[in-house]
Amino acid sequence: MWISGIAKFAGPRYHSYMNVNAVGKELAEVERAYIAGFLDADGAIMALIEKHSEKHFGYRVRIAVKITQRDRKILDWFCGKWRKGSVKKNRTAFDWITRDQKIAKMILTVLLPYLKVKKKQAEIALKILNSELRVRSDLIKVARLADALSKFNVRSKNRRKNFATMIQASTSPND
Repeated sequence: MWISGIAKFAGPRYHSYMNVNAVGKELAEVERAYIAGFLDADGAIMALIEKHSEKHFGYRVRIAVKITQRDRKILDWFCGKWRKGSVKKNRTAFDWITRDQKIAKMILTVLLPYLKVKKKQAEIALKILNSELRVRSDLIKVARLADALSKFNVRSKNRRKNFATMIQASTSPND
């Protein structure tokens, strides 16, 4: 099996980290750096602001973390490490994605020291994840952070929405 091959290569220390924590909080430093490399190279950190009738201001803000690979094995390994997210086939490859906010926050916090290319995106995403939406101005602030995050994503540049303007236009200033 692919993972046991890595375990043989990495030696006995690897085995002790494999079973330490079910949701990946206790990854070996080499595993954190390894996964951060995949996120830096073939990943995306995205902010999703969606209309949601059950939320006080009519919107919810979510962070999604995604890694794309042609070989599904590595993504299945990520799934096993985090015990969250899913692997799905896209047109030419496979995507591992999580929209679970607790897992996204944990992943970004754990990987932040190892990220190079996506470090700023992770910092913005963590600001969003750590924000409390108590008043309308908090939502506008988070929407501005989402707009800043979307500027980093190549695919978002052509189709991104100006979330802050959208929210300001659709909510009452009295909220």
